[in-house]
Amino acid sequence: MRAGFPDFRLGSVLATSFTGTLSERHGNAVERIPTPQRLVDWLAVNGLAVDSCTAAQLDLARELRESIHAAATAAAIQDALPASAVQVINDRSAQGRAAAILTPEGKRRWRLSSASCVEDALSVIAADAISIIAGERDGRLALCASPTCQAAFFDTSRSRTRRWCDMNTCGNRQKKARFNANQRKEPRSAK
Repeated sequence: MRAGFPDFRLGSVLATSFTGTLSERHGNAVERIPTPQRLVDWLAVNGLAVDSCTAAQLDLARELRESIHAAATAAAIQDALPASAVQVINDRSAQGRAAAILTPEGKRRWRLSSASCVEDALSVIAADAISIIAGERDGRLALCASPTCQAAFFDTSRSRTRRWCDMNTCGNRQKKARFNANQRKEPRSAK
């Protein structure tokens, strides 16, 4: 990772990992793609390598990210999907030239057009968002239980009762806070 930037929070679901490029939305927000090059880095880490990114393309990506977050949040709480978010997701999905390919190992990968551009990568992310919001994949959309995060995530755990978008950050932070609060309530007995 490039020095000076917060680490990426990588998950197994592309669309919700992408929304995680802005974390702590209800606290001190952390922007993980603050520059066009940082978006190029995130896309490469997620198998969607592009040659370059402009400031305008970064704006398109952030608009898609916020639209996915809004639609996934609405789906998680079983509310109506915001029409403007649905429009952005559909537009980005339709604008790219990407194809699903099968690797020799039997895995699905994405192939972007020969002149890979950010719009092609965004179309893959939008298509992934459509599949999870539409309920086409095995799992459920949920919201992180952290009051400062509340990120939408796709729960594929066996019981579908996961509470945190990321156990190593939000979950660990909440468990530490609960432990410290209990320690203050129950002072150790003097020996």
